[in-house]
Amino acid sequence: MSTKAITLSRHVLEDEKLHPEATGEFSTLLIQIGYAAKLLAREISRAALIGKLGLVGEKNPTGDAQKKLDVYANDTVIDAFVGTGLVAAIVSEEMEHIKTVEGSEDAKYILCTDPLDGSSNTDINGSIGTIFGIYRRNHIGSASNLTKDVLRKGKDLVAAGYVMYSTSTVLVYACGHGVFGFTLDREVGEFLLSHDNIRCPGRGHYYSANVARTPEWHPNLQKYISYVNERDPHTGRPYSLRYTGALVADVHRSLIEGGLYFYPDDTGHKNGKLRLVYECAPLAFLVEAAGGRASTGSERILDVQPTDIHQRVPFVVGSPHDVQLYENFLRTGTPSPI
Repeated sequence: MSTKAITLSRHVLEDEKLHPEATGEFSTLLIQIGYAAKLLAREISRAALIGKLGLVGEKNPTGDAQKKLDVYANDTVIDAFVGTGLVAAIVSEEMEHIKTVEGSEDAKYILCTDPLDGSSNTDINGSIGTIFGIYRRNHIGSASNLTKDVLRKGKDLVAAGYVMYSTSTVLVYACGHGVFGFTLDREVGEFLLSHDNIRCPGRGHYYSANVARTPEWHPNLQKYISYVNERDPHTGRPYSLRYTGALVADVHRSLIEGGLYFYPDDTGHKNGKLRLVYECAPLAFLVEAAGGRASTGSERILDVQPTDIHQRVPFVVGSPHDVQLYENFLRTGTPSPI
């Protein structure tokens, strides 16, 4: 862990100097994400005092009940980018359709975001997060091709990351040459570098999953759960269950301490529960950049071609050894790939 007093802005701008072709626009995007995160961290910390807890009485486009903070978070993230001229369109869990940004037809980037991941935790003071992914457009100046610019494989992302609002507010991002974490110093009002060049451990001793749904999972995954819960000191089992109900928090643990998070398909979610474009692909991009692994259980997440902005997929992500073991079980019902 780094103790250098390097701000997010300074880190991004110094990195920009290593790329003579850079125009500064991409750096500004990352700085704006930090700005939006500061606003959200402030509002989340005082939500119970200003009437921002609870539901708004509506569902978002994917069928989840909307919280007041969901709406605020969506508006905050959008406002941070509208008017900058940097993004031509924004895709959000809270919006049914792609939002085109007026006056930014020639902008180079697309933003995909889950503005408030784990919002069911807001009323009980649990961990929540923001997920983001950034694509560079292939069809600048052509509004008719915005959908093609959005429906891209995750491997085409140029940057991705998340913000976790918990005992502290942590912003983690990857842009192709390392994964870096910044912790918000509330007194200074800046994100400071706290996790330099993050590497995901090769394996861990934790798993994160909604095991209440185990009876609905594929029989091979039921065998996997039995396997990781067996005592075998030689292989480091049993694994310990850690599940917060917030994707960002569970992935953050796997990234820092090793292990894996998974949400497979089940009776109520035939194609999985998590959304590919603004949840799974950005997190997969980041974890892979740190040396981890992410898949549907049978296909690399970053190779999945989305067909809809709210498309759902099964998801497993974390330490490469642990994800590989999960994939082996899903395919064969044993620890071996066969």
